[in-house]
Amino acid sequence: MIDATMTKRMEEATRLTRAGKLHEAMAVLQGATPGENQGTRGEETPNKSYRKGNIFEGSCQVLGEEMAASRPASAEAASDRTGESTARATPFSTFDQARQPYTGSFPNGDIGVPAAWRDKWLRFRGAGAQSEHARGTTEELLPGTFTAGRFTNRIGTRDYKLYIPSGHHGQALPLVVMLHGCTQNPDDFAAGTNMNRLAEEQLCCVLYPAQPMTANSSKCWNWFKAEDQQREGGEPAILAGMTRQIIDTHGLDAGRVYVAGLSAGGAMATTLAMTYPDLFAAVGVHSGLPHGVAQSLPDALGAMQGGTGPLGGGAAARESGWVSEVPAIIFHGDRDTTVHPSNADRVAAQYAAMRKKGETASEQEGNARVTVEQGRVTNGHAYTRTSHHDAKGEPRLEQWRIHGAGHAWAGGSARGSYTDPKGPDAAKEMLRFFYRHRQGERGAS
Repeated sequence: MIDATMTKRMEEATRLTRAGKLHEAMAVLQGATPGENQGTRGEETPNKSYRKGNIFEGSCQVLGEEMAASRPASAEAASDRTGESTARATPFSTFDQARQPYTGSFPNGDIGVPAAWRDKWLRFRGAGAQSEHARGTTEELLPGTFTAGRFTNRIGTRDYKLYIPSGHHGQALPLVVMLHGCTQNPDDFAAGTNMNRLAEEQLCCVLYPAQPMTANSSKCWNWFKAEDQQREGGEPAILAGMTRQIIDTHGLDAGRVYVAGLSAGGAMATTLAMTYPDLFAAVGVHSGLPHGVAQSLPDALGAMQGGTGPLGGGAAARESGWVSEVPAIIFHGDRDTTVHPSNADRVAAQYAAMRKKGETASEQEGNARVTVEQGRVTNGHAYTRTSHHDAKGEPRLEQWRIHGAGHAWAGGSARGSYTDPKGPDAAKEMLRFFYRHRQGERGAS
């Protein structure tokens, strides 16, 4: 239920939008005073060559501990689903007056927004969730613990859930950080990806940071904001600080820390790989977008549409300054109508660019270090996997193109939202790829 303050904000945002003051309207929806500067969270100029670690100051608070088997459908999840239904109805309702095409301007831009772009943005944020993506209510029974906590540092505060497998007895286990997509939450994402079950089988801990509606009305990670694209600032600094705190608190293996995400979470995962290569040993990007391709909503919409930009290929990626040596595994459905499949190539370029400078596309195809495999899941999707290996033969980059798949986590469970059980199993393949890499063992390319 929307409280009186939110109702007033919506009314004021509607009035400002009708007056053509959309920037001010968005400021009101985000909880700021119209005209207030929104770009003050990260004032450092980003340094694009990060190699040294940092000392992170922050605090973690355990909010509650529970057995994963004891959460069939908690009151917390139910209340969060209620909040999601509100978010889906309201994020851009001011653009949808009487369902007429909006002809004004988006915040931070002076261009008109085509209805198709607006619709794709709404779908990206969850407003267009399809019936087959409806979340189930049955949680898988697992013997490990699923702990709720809260992390705070000088940048901000985020809640999280942490899965600790039953086989953890103080040994230094790997850590996988999982970033949910828009409208999702840690419980939903854990259920849909089956990552906790895999963690129980393969012995790793899994951290699920939660994006609150106070930071983004549809709980999207703010991958398209300049202040959330830099080291030591914005959401990357919060997520990196949280990760380091969890490693220290539970005595985990700092050399085997990985990050993965779906959609907006996938975009933020690749941002973390770009800004904290000293922390993450490998990254998984599912249906995501490149780092730094957007700094406003119009930019974000253009990228989601598959528009051209500064990251159209390896050479362009090098020139943009955003290149990471972190090994990456990328999944994208070729029928994705929310985030255009071309974004998978653009994400890959930010990692593949580190390979042989000046290498042409034809030379790459003839390179023995590049292999292409065709496959099909039994009773499921066909796929093409392209792998790039280093001089030692280790996979540095894997790109999975899933034929016939849309905007959903491949091989996921119907217990969660935005999943496609027809595979291939993205979570399982990510763990396989992750476990072949650890910090400090990156081979020459």
